Amino acid sequence: MEWKFKTAEELAAAMRAGEVSSAELTDEAIARIERDDKAINAICVPDFDRARVAARDADQARARGEDRPLLGIPVTVKESYDIAGLPTTWGLPPHRNFMPAEDAVQVSRLKAAGAVVLGKTNVPFGLQDIQSFNEIYGTTNNPWDHDRTAGGSSGGSAAALASGFGALSIGSDLAGSLRTPAHFCGIYAHKPTLGLAASRGMVPPPGPALPVEHDLAVVGPMARTARDLTLLLDVMAGPDPLTLGAAYDLTLPPARHERLGDFRVLVLEEHPLIPTGSAVRAGVNRVADALVDDGARVERHSPLLPDLAEAAMLYTHLMFSSSVARFPVEAYEELRTRAAELSADDRSLDAARLRGMVLNHRDWIEANNRRELHRHGWRQLFAEFDAVVCPITPTPAFPHDHNPDPRERRIDIDGVEYPYFDQLVLAGVATMPGLPATAVPTGRSPEGLPVGVQLIGPMFEDRTPLRLAELLEEKLGGFQAPK
Repeated sequence: MEWKFKTAEELAAAMRAGEVSSAELTDEAIARIERDDKAINAICVPDFDRARVAARDADQARARGEDRPLLGIPVTVKESYDIAGLPTTWGLPPHRNFMPAEDAVQVSRLKAAGAVVLGKTNVPFGLQDIQSFNEIYGTTNNPWDHDRTAGGSSGGSAAALASGFGALSIGSDLAGSLRTPAHFCGIYAHKPTLGLAASRGMVPPPGPALPVEHDLAVVGPMARTARDLTLLLDVMAGPDPLTLGAAYDLTLPPARHERLGDFRVLVLEEHPLIPTGSAVRAGVNRVADALVDDGARVERHSPLLPDLAEAAMLYTHLMFSSSVARFPVEAYEELRTRAAELSADDRSLDAARLRGMVLNHRDWIEANNRRELHRHGWRQLFAEFDAVVCPITPTPAFPHDHNPDPRERRIDIDGVEYPYFDQLVLAGVATMPGLPATAVPTGRSPEGLPVGVQLIGPMFEDRTPLRLAELLEEKLGGFQAPK
C-alpha cells in the first residue's frame, strides 16, 4: 500500500494495528521527497538521518505500549522555526549559517507528541511575501502548476503537504501566511486565535528566542484534512511554559454545534477595498450553497459587521508599523520623508502602508484602541452568528513574480490589475482583531487550480470553525492530490 496521501489519523490507526511501522512510513516519505521534490522545492533543509532515528524510536515506544498523539507520524516544519542542529535563516543571506542551540517550543511539542520531523520547508525572504522564494533556497513551485506560486510565507509547507511529503506541517500567519498557501495548494490550515499557541523560537535569526507575545502574528497547523488540523492544534495550543504556562492551563470551549444545519453563518463575497475574482467567488458560493442545502441559517449582510474598510486601514497600519523595526536609520528616514510628502487626501492602501511604517507610538496606541472597538463589534456579531465565510485572497495561485520591487508588482483580478499587496486586506479581516480562521478547499477554478475560503470564528472558540470545516469537508469533499 502507498501511504503518501493518508491522513495522520489513518497513519496512526495503521501503526496501532501493526499494518505499517514509522520506519517504513519515514523511508517511503524520504524516497518520495528525493524523487519528486526537485520539481517542487518544498523541503529546503532535509533532516533524514535524524528522522530515521526518530522513527525507530517511535516504533520501539509503540512496542512498549506508548501511544502519544503523533507517535511515528512524519511531519515537516517551516524553515523559520528553530531546530537544534539545523540552520534557521528566514531566507536572509547574511544568516545562511545561523544554527540555533535549541528547538522552538512548537518543535519541542511536536517531538514530545512523537512526531518524526523530516526537515524544514521553504519560505520567502524574511517571511515578507505572498510567494516562497529566496536567494539561499530558491523558489517553491505550486504542485498543481509549477509556473505558479505555492503562496507565502508557509508556501513550502503547503506544497509539501499537497505533494505527500509528510502528513502534517506547522507554519505561521501574519498576513495570511498559513491560509494563502493552503488556498493556493488545496490543503487545510488554521490560524489560531492570537496568543493561543506559544511562538518562542519562531524568531528572525540570530534570535534570541525569547517568550515574546507577538502582535498580529500566530503559529498554527497545516494538514490535508480538517480533523488532522484539530489533532495538531491540540498539540500546539497552550501558553509558553516560561510565562503564562507557569500559572495557567488551556481549555478550549467545544464547538458551538455538531450538525451543519445548526450553524448560523454570515457569508461575505466582497471586500470594500478589493474585488473578489470569479473563481474565488464561485468557491464562496459553493460553501454557501452547501450550508443552505443542509438547513443552516445563511445571511449575506449584517449591520453588526464591523467596518471592513476601516479595519483594513487599521490592519495595514499595525502590520507595517512593525515591519521596519530593524531598518537602518537612513532607510527609515527616507520612509519618513516619503510619508510626509503624501497628500492628506490619499487614502489608498499604498499610502496606508507607508504611513504605517512611520507610525509613532502615540498613533499606534490610538490604532490599538480602535482595534479594541472592532473586537467589541466582532463579539456582538458572534452573538448572532457562529462563523463568517469569506475569501482568503481574490484569486487562485498566480504566476511567479520575482520583481525585486514589490511596489511594481500587480495582481490580476479577472483582467484588471491591482497593487500586489492590496490582496492582503482579506487575510486581515481575521488577523487584525485576532480571530481564529480555518482555510478549507472548496474545489477548482476553471483552469483546474485549487480554490479555498476561510471560516472565521469567535476569539478562543477555535473548535467552532474547525468543526464547521470538518462538516463542509464531508459535504463538499476535501483535499485532492495534484494531477
